[in-house]
Amino acid sequence: MLVDIIAGARPNFMKIAPIIHEFQNKNYANLSFRLIHTGQHYDKRMSGDFFDQLNIPLPDVNLESGSGTQAEQTAKIMIRYEALLIDKPCDLTLVVGDVTSTMACSIAAKKMNIKVAHVEAGIRSFDLSMPEEINRMVTDSITDYFFTTSRLANQNLLKLGAKEDTIFFVGNTMIDTLLKNRNRFFKPQIFDELKLIDQNYAVMTLHRPANVDQEYKLKALIQEIADNSKGIPLIFPIHPRTAKVFDTIGISHPNLHLIEPLSYLEFNYLVERSKVVITDSGGITEETTVMGVPCLTLRDNTERPETCSIGTNELVGTDPSAIKPALDILFSGKWKKGGIPELWDGKAAERIVNKLSQISERRV
Repeated sequence: MLVDIIAGARPNFMKIAPIIHEFQNKNYANLSFRLIHTGQHYDKRMSGDFFDQLNIPLPDVNLESGSGTQAEQTAKIMIRYEALLIDKPCDLTLVVGDVTSTMACSIAAKKMNIKVAHVEAGIRSFDLSMPEEINRMVTDSITDYFFTTSRLANQNLLKLGAKEDTIFFVGNTMIDTLLKNRNRFFKPQIFDELKLIDQNYAVMTLHRPANVDQEYKLKALIQEIADNSKGIPLIFPIHPRTAKVFDTIGISHPNLHLIEPLSYLEFNYLVERSKVVITDSGGITEETTVMGVPCLTLRDNTERPETCSIGTNELVGTDPSAIKPALDILFSGKWKKGGIPELWDGKAAERIVNKLSQISERRV
């Protein structure tokens, strides 16, 4: 059975790496894979470094979809992936996460009667203002095999009518990658340049439209963080989307340090040693949970509630006035310790590929 493994944006690469390694290391007689890079993130800083750092082979195919609006990018990926499938079909399309590439390739495959498997299926924010939520809903509505990171995700899928024997609780492949590479994290140049001290600086990431598209909102959030962070350095690897807005808001603060996006291994070096992470990313909240780092999420909802109910994450919301009380708890030393969710043990990819092997045997 030939499996197309789809990746296109930065979050995908951490999720596919352990799956690819499992294919390579076990050499399943009934399985082979083809790595498809959709080109959704085409900047080397956003995707290229992952091939080197995570030991991922170069793509078999790059669809080179590039930038554009949501609709333009979706259309280009669908057209180009469909053309590939017409010329060289696969037996199953495996998509991960919730980016545009995930939805687009799922639709293209399904319309050609190719089975779809979704890794990280069933998670929900129930917020339709998020493009990612639409991607999740559409993908799960046409998926044949669901690989989930939590039992709650299983329940979400059952409520939507998915058959129980198509849902497989396997754990979290992003955590597979984190655990495998934790001893390979390396110090970014900024660490020594700013003379950073372990547990005495914060890491920030902001990129969601609700936080960064309106200048006054972004300015208020950053000002509130800077004013209530007790003077510790705030390291802000700025997302290209955020950078476009930031240049217009005219804000500066002595402890705020904007830097270029970091590679995976450098970024997690910073995160692991930080006092706190302030973010609106879903994936980062999973990593901070496993590393035991306090995390403030500037969102009104999360598709990863286990990072709050079990882990070190707290959902602060998007109201800037909520930031000070949360930081006060942090600096008072009363932040929760947190734990690690079930099956986030570094073996999710092994479970996934084992199940794919079983599916392939049933198809014969």
